[in-house]
Amino acid sequence: MLTATKEQLIQKLHDVSDPVQSFLMKTDMSPSVGSLYGGKVTDYPTISGFILFLKPQSIRVVALDPVIHTTAFDMVSVGDRYRVSIPSRNQFIEGLNGAPALSNNKLENLRPTAFLTALMINPPDPKQDITMLEDDTDESKSLYILMMIRRDGEQYYPSRSVYFDRFTLQISRQKTFDRNGDILSETKYSNWADHNGVQFPGLIDIQRPKDGYEVVLQVTDLQMNPNNITPAKFILNQPAGSQLRRLQ
Repeated sequence: MLTATKEQLIQKLHDVSDPVQSFLMKTDMSPSVGSLYGGKVTDYPTISGFILFLKPQSIRVVALDPVIHTTAFDMVSVGDRYRVSIPSRNQFIEGLNGAPALSNNKLENLRPTAFLTALMINPPDPKQDITMLEDDTDESKSLYILMMIRRDGEQYYPSRSVYFDRFTLQISRQKTFDRNGDILSETKYSNWADHNGVQFPGLIDIQRPKDGYEVVLQVTDLQMNPNNITPAKFILNQPAGSQLRRLQ
């Protein structure tokens, strides 16, 4: 069992996050919808796709139809706005990342920022975050939990928790919270590997309990910091003749 200080674990977050300027990921996506913490869950067929990232917060997710291998959906988030093209429904959606996810079809609540939140494990912001370290070790588990409390004026609320396996000091989980302390996302990480000198997980399990869905990403190929990931890759224009929906 390994030991580490709070400062050393924060440095590990820098070691994981700071070298990542961009990436191109090929992945198999396995979505599920339903009550993730009990109740009925419906699994959907695994689909292949691509995820592009460019710092600081541009992300594009393209999923392919599992039968005919055309685009099932193409979603982009740049800044505080996102756009989604769904060719099979002739729909084009645009809106704010913070817009409520209210669709009865839970997969329609999937937003590109959910991938961004899960894939990037950022260090705390020293201007806004207070950090605390918990040693959560007993006969069944051995974890460090780095907790980040966000400071907003006179208000304080839980922001994130990052879990470290004490046998390896690798990151095993990340939780993000809303201002009421409810879980927005819970992501589990495993199969860490080296990609061009940068450590990155090969299996990423994204759970969004309030949105009612889960997506498991199995990374099949990862190009870390390629030269061809530019802002132009994150331009998604509305296809001619498609129906526009705006979510504000």
